[in-house]
Amino acid sequence: MSRHPEVKWAEREDKVYLTVLLPDAKNPKVNVDPDGTFTFSASAGTENNTYELKLELLDKVNVEESKINIGVRNIFCVLEKAEKKWWTKLLRGDGKAPHYVKVDWDKWADEDDDTGGPANFDMDGMDFSKFGDMGGLGAMGGLGGMGAMGGLGGMGDDAGDDDFEDSDDEEVKKPEEKAAGDKAQGESSEGKAEPSAN
Repeated sequence: MSRHPEVKWAEREDKVYLTVLLPDAKNPKVNVDPDGTFTFSASAGTENNTYELKLELLDKVNVEESKINIGVRNIFCVLEKAEKKWWTKLLRGDGKAPHYVKVDWDKWADEDDDTGGPANFDMDGMDFSKFGDMGGLGAMGGLGGMGAMGGLGGMGDDAGDDDFEDSDDEEVKKPEEKAAGDKAQGESSEGKAEPSAN
């Protein structure tokens, strides 16, 4: 009986990244057809289990321009798309992607970073439309002017270490004073649980 290795994927407008996670794969065989069929087989583990994979990609790929790197921990493939466009999903068909196919967030790029991407990108049924505004961070348009950040009074050009000395709040201490105070307090408050910063 064969098993399925975990696969991570990400895309750009012109390519798809596929990473087959299978450490110490023996006799790996990778094949990509122009119609978008990706197949993989190898054995791995102490019992030489057989791992197989067949993915029907959403669209055609340019096999001549695609690259495959077989490493010790994984097999990394850069598949050039035959047509330069964003895909709505990785695989053909109406069903969800199999559980062993996951998004590679380390390599992912939003289609918004490019022009011409689809407006409703399907991430296996996840609805990202509710993450829209994210608190207006887009309105800042960069960090050129501190005025756009607002609410940061007292952070002008003359702000410095003097703020600690001028404070009316007795709880605020400079780092070296705090360390000395904590040592003295530690002797008298043993057994007291300190609140966690987590």
